Amino acid sequence: MSKPAIATTSLAGCFGCHMSILDIDARILELIDLVDFDKSPIDDIKRFSRTCKVGLVEGGCCNEENVEVLREFRRHCEILVSLGDCAIMGGIPAMRNMVPLEECLDEAYRSGPTVYNPSGEIPGDPEIPLLLNKVYPAHEVVKIDYHLPGCPPPAETIWQALVALLEGRPLDLPYELIKYD
Repeated sequence: MSKPAIATTSLAGCFGCHMSILDIDARILELIDLVDFDKSPIDDIKRFSRTCKVGLVEGGCCNEENVEVLREFRRHCEILVSLGDCAIMGGIPAMRNMVPLEECLDEAYRSGPTVYNPSGEIPGDPEIPLLLNKVYPAHEVVKIDYHLPGCPPPAETIWQALVALLEGRPLDLPYELIKYD
């Protein structure tokens, strides 16, 4: 019998949640015994090859490409988990939500203290994903089944959640793994 597959992605975030996945240390070998990684920066597989049991999403959606990737994950993952504060609430990238987009672009490309842009043009190459009007948490774009809070969530929280989901058990994490006080 083949192993279930999991997929991971990083959207508008810092990649810290993926570092937390790797922080399960030697248990990564146990994880490899339990699952195959499909689309993930962990194994550098760029496309889904099958339906995945679990998809882990870090980061929110700040541009059209993020939305497209997240929707693709929802289509290919039976269970979708928001991993970390950026995916759950928008995190640090969502700080730009307090400033109109045009003002953000002006500061970044025209009038910022370190900007040198004699033409005053804002990049508009079709290869650059179009920015959204604000940064959206993942659950405002697609249905998310579970949320693992933290910046990043502790490795132990990710480990226990993954094992429970892969074994078909309810996700019932002890308070110590999800508290931040």
